[in-house]
Amino acid sequence: MEALRQIANISGFSGLYRILKPSRSGVIVESLDEKKEKTMMGPTARVSVLNDISMYVDTPDQSVALGEVLRAVADKFGDSVPVTPKSSDAELANFMGEVLPEYDRERVRTSDIKKLVSWYGILRQHAPEVFEAKADESAAETNEADEAPAQ
Repeated sequence: MEALRQIANISGFSGLYRILKPSRSGVIVESLDEKKEKTMMGPTARVSVLNDISMYVDTPDQSVALGEVLRAVADKFGDSVPVTPKSSDAELANFMGEVLPEYDRERVRTSDIKKLVSWYGILRQHAPEVFEAKADESAAETNEADEAPAQ
């Protein structure tokens, strides 16, 4: 998901942020909410780009990119996710098991699942292009397969 390269989580701040412009003294970000507040994050801020985040799984790969997990949530549930970040630990674990059956139940904490649910809601509401890009990628892959010469 190419669009996730421009969206970040900032340690100590709630919500998600769109990266607008890097600068010498940090990075300028815009909040992904109704306010669209622009803020300068200094060089000591822990900025995690969503494209670089992954979740642990019990497979030889040991992790799955967050983009793939978000895609699985979108494919399975669309706009109506059955849990919220305030759901019980058991409900969140069941949700994660439905979305990513092979997730590592020992290393993926409940707080990680809560973040996933929260981020999914924010992205659906304020950055729908993340999921539109997914549809474009799928269409491009289908077209490439159709255009491949038969042997």
